[in-house]
Amino acid sequence: MKTNTRKLTDTAILIAMGTVLSIFKIDLPFGGGVTACSMLPLVILSFRYGWKWGGLAGLTYSLLQLLLGLDNVQYASSALMAAGVVVLDYLLAYTVIGFASFFGGKPGNTRKALVIGIVVTFLLRLVCHYITGVWIWGEWMPEEFMGMAMTSPWLYSFLYNGWYMLAEIILTVAAAMAIYGPLKKYIHGEDLKQQ
Repeated sequence: MKTNTRKLTDTAILIAMGTVLSIFKIDLPFGGGVTACSMLPLVILSFRYGWKWGGLAGLTYSLLQLLLGLDNVQYASSALMAAGVVVLDYLLAYTVIGFASFFGGKPGNTRKALVIGIVVTFLLRLVCHYITGVWIWGEWMPEEFMGMAMTSPWLYSFLYNGWYMLAEIILTVAAAMAIYGPLKKYIHGEDLKQQ
């Protein structure tokens, strides 16, 4: 009972932290934005309690992000496109972050595992946004982007989404490495074994 209460409390706190951090966003000059490491709490949940629990936490976080970004759905020109925005830009894109420990693996509880988990899941999130960028948001593709003529939604989506997701990966990895030393036992759930 005590363990379940701790797990739920940790999860609620870390999801709340991620949601608050997502509000602090730096808009980038070519579109998109970088948050204040808003997905790092999901990564920590995944390593702390495993990828299955992390995936559930990621889904919960995605529902909160959907509520905060619900106005984005209005830009879809059909019900199918609206469903695509909901599923790909929110539900899948954020849920996949909770699988970080699946890709990073727990053996050895290393910094490398944490970095791999972040990079792989953030790249999977990028794929989700890339698909909607081509399929849905390409409709609003500008004639010029990053000083280049835009004629292909494939290139536009890659540049637009790749730009801010690369920045998000770099910032999150840097923050994870900065907190890893002092918080290692909490990230890997070693403190839970001492109870």
